[in-house]
Amino acid sequence: MGEAEKKQTPARKSSGKRSDLDFEIAFYERILAKLPDSVDILMALGNDYTERGLYAAGLAVDERLCRLRPEDPIVHYNLACSYCLVGDVDRAIETLTHAIDLGYHDSTYLQRDPDLESVRRDPRFLALVERVRRQHAAT
Repeated sequence: MGEAEKKQTPARKSSGKRSDLDFEIAFYERILAKLPDSVDILMALGNDYTERGLYAAGLAVDERLCRLRPEDPIVHYNLACSYCLVGDVDRAIETLTHAIDLGYHDSTYLQRDPDLESVRRDPRFLALVERVRRQHAAT
């Protein structure tokens, strides 16, 4: 996904390996049944849901992560990405703003993240990118 703090799983070939991904999802879901507040498992599961195209499930996981880690800018950034993927641009912008308020500062990745494609030309998004650039330049 680009930056060290963002949800990560081992890279997969673009051919999909759908059965491997399905296996991984089932595995994480079983662990989560026993450890419902495991941030690491939730992050991995949310990433796998998104990679599999199960955007609503990924969104639900990201919302749960935000309840568990309300001050984590990366968690809120990922939630903004999920809102983009389900087509909720207004909530994506609102959540991305909150992630930046909490300290998210990677303007380069912000502009390249494919999950944010649906907001890339939105003037509110462009203003956020500029805000992050200015804040980062000032530090």
